[in-house]
Amino acid sequence: MALQSKLLLYAAIVGLLGLMGVIFWYGNLDAPEIEQVEIEITDVKVFSVNKVASTAKLAVTFLVKNPSDTTFTVSVISYDLFADGTLLGSGQYSTVDIAMPGRAIFSSGAEIPLKNTFELEKSEINDEIYQKVLDEDISSFKAEGVIVAESAWSTIEKEFDSST
Repeated sequence: MALQSKLLLYAAIVGLLGLMGVIFWYGNLDAPEIEQVEIEITDVKVFSVNKVASTAKLAVTFLVKNPSDTTFTVSVISYDLFADGTLLGSGQYSTVDIAMPGRAIFSSGAEIPLKNTFELEKSEINDEIYQKVLDEDISSFKAEGVIVAESAWSTIEKEFDSST
């Protein structure tokens, strides 16, 4: 009787490990699909200026596209923002604290603009470029960074480099 119990226990362990392997394998099927995510910076606008603190808030808009057949959400976009080749600083769009069902859902073929507030501090850049940003006299903005996309089974990080 003890031998049968041990065999049953071993069979259960092997079955559980096999099930975990199938789940891991199935979960990785989504990764190549969601790695097709496309992101581009489309717009940067000044929407608030604090003259006392010498800061400005910029609305940065990214257009995220899903050319694949797999539905996903975007949890993080971390980026460095450049104006006419000058680094303005780093920003981050994040929905990490929002459950997946509450985020924008990128179904197949979806193109959704995601907006982020970027804090610009005059003390971090030279006066001339700060004033050009406030006057909206910048010929091009560039964003370099990483986008994190998540499906029900997979999470990927993809680097991007995009200019307006």
